[in-house]
Amino acid sequence: MSDRTDLPLIIGVTGASGVIYGVRALEILRELEIETHLILSKSAEMTMAYEIDRKPKEIRALATKAHPPGDVGASISSGSFPTRGMLILPCSVRTLSEIASGVTSSLMSRAADVVLKERRRLVLGLRETPLHVGHLRSMTQAAEMGAVVAPIVPAFYNRPDSIEQIIDHSVGRLLDLFDIDTKGVSRWRADD
Repeated sequence: MSDRTDLPLIIGVTGASGVIYGVRALEILRELEIETHLILSKSAEMTMAYEIDRKPKEIRALATKAHPPGDVGASISSGSFPTRGMLILPCSVRTLSEIASGVTSSLMSRAADVVLKERRRLVLGLRETPLHVGHLRSMTQAAEMGAVVAPIVPAFYNRPDSIEQIIDHSVGRLLDLFDIDTKGVSRWRADD
């Protein structure tokens, strides 16, 4: 695989609880001067109203380019547009299921499908619990297609002092999957 570290990263934010994770990823990537292409679903906008005190316009401004979720003709819907991959954070079960079944009813699922077909990295920060067997089958199917299914589970070995530290560590671990070091991850160090 060619070096993709200078290419843009697609960020999808769905309506699952935990939109702060996607927002924080955009903030970190902006600080690192990494080009981002954002898809903010309508459901994400609704969830934002309950979970954070920021408006969709403000979140779109964090991205290099924001694409309307219905624009299936956007640059990121084509394999000829080079990217380092796509991070969907948080990823709803609905979005996971569309991706796993090959349905491309929105730019979110179309861009994810393109990332998979081009053999680029697709990371799904799943935010759902408990899981029934249908969810588990969709997770398995997505993984078999090449996606990395990474449920958002906080780590505590780093002894976080705040919710912000938990969020930064979780986002940092997901960005590690794209070879992006945020400096916000406490690395495990075994006793020598």
